[in-house]
Amino acid sequence: MQPRDLSDHVAYEAGRGIEEVARELECDPSELVKLASNENPHGPSPAATVALREAASSVSSYPKAAHADLTAAVADRWGVDDAQVWLANGGDGAIDYLHRAMLEPDDTVLVPTPGFAYYGMSARFHHGDVAEYALERAADFEQTAETVLESYDGERIVWVTSPHNPTGSTMPLAEIERLAAETADETLVVVDEAYGEFADRESAVALIEGRDGFDARDDVAVLRTFSKAYGLAGVRLGYAVVPDAWADAYTRVNTPFAASELACRAGLAAVDDDEHVERTVETALESRASMREEIDAHVWDSEGNFVLVAVGDASAVAEEMQERGVIVRDCSSFGLPGCVRITCGTDEETERAVETLNAVLDDLEIDPDSAGSEVSDA
Repeated sequence: MQPRDLSDHVAYEAGRGIEEVARELECDPSELVKLASNENPHGPSPAATVALREAASSVSSYPKAAHADLTAAVADRWGVDDAQVWLANGGDGAIDYLHRAMLEPDDTVLVPTPGFAYYGMSARFHHGDVAEYALERAADFEQTAETVLESYDGERIVWVTSPHNPTGSTMPLAEIERLAAETADETLVVVDEAYGEFADRESAVALIEGRDGFDARDDVAVLRTFSKAYGLAGVRLGYAVVPDAWADAYTRVNTPFAASELACRAGLAAVDDDEHVERTVETALESRASMREEIDAHVWDSEGNFVLVAVGDASAVAEEMQERGVIVRDCSSFGLPGCVRITCGTDEETERAVETLNAVLDDLEIDPDSAGSEVSDA
């Protein structure tokens, strides 16, 4: 007996963890700095930590009340009805729910390249096909409606990542509105705003609700997560905000109680911890600016909690930086073999990353100007 044919499926490559690398290098984990997975350098919301401790004794019960309470809190934060908030086991779970709700077998989704591999993985899990639109390195990965429409061919779902991972570029709301208007009535545009707190832009929820001068649309959905700005990556909590017209589909596609009691209680505490989010965003802004100014290679503008750096040979640079105690993301798996992605860390972590990268570039004799101007065909 064998599973179904999975030959078209590509495994997701996560950033390497500190414990894993420490075992490989035979060193103490405290000697390493991990800036590979876009995690929060300040850890979880302190309020969420307290809530997790207090909720530990209640994990024998299903999280029905906590799920309802968190849904209401998130809905209130965005000014939408409770039914429009689809809680999930991380942002990945929300991707799955949207695919379950929208895709018939052999429907196609349109995804950005480079981009987050799980869009395509999830579509294939749900027996869909995948097409791609390119964000061009020569254009600094600019995101416009035209960029997407040039590749659009009636796909059921179009994925937009804003801020985009791994480049940090964003798509303005007016461009997202144009994209939704110029795609078919049965095409859903999903805007993944996992890094939205770090961007100086309004959320695409405005397009769903008809705010800020936009008409309300029933063909736009928004993805958000508690993993980044709230520091809750380990509890796996995300959600989608969907149009009211089809919000009730959630009860037919969600996994029962996928957002756990611990996740919901942590989310309830974190969603009101504005101080922690503001501190996290401020750190990211300072770190982004520092890396752009001080790294001796081309660093793209970013509105996420990370920067993309042209280094010529990502594998060699990432491996050497790891040997020197700084873990960054080799972007070869994104189709960018000449780039690494560095998460925004604390002042100390950012300083160490900059110094290490510059030393590695010098020791490997990489020409920063050449690395910055190189355009990948991937």
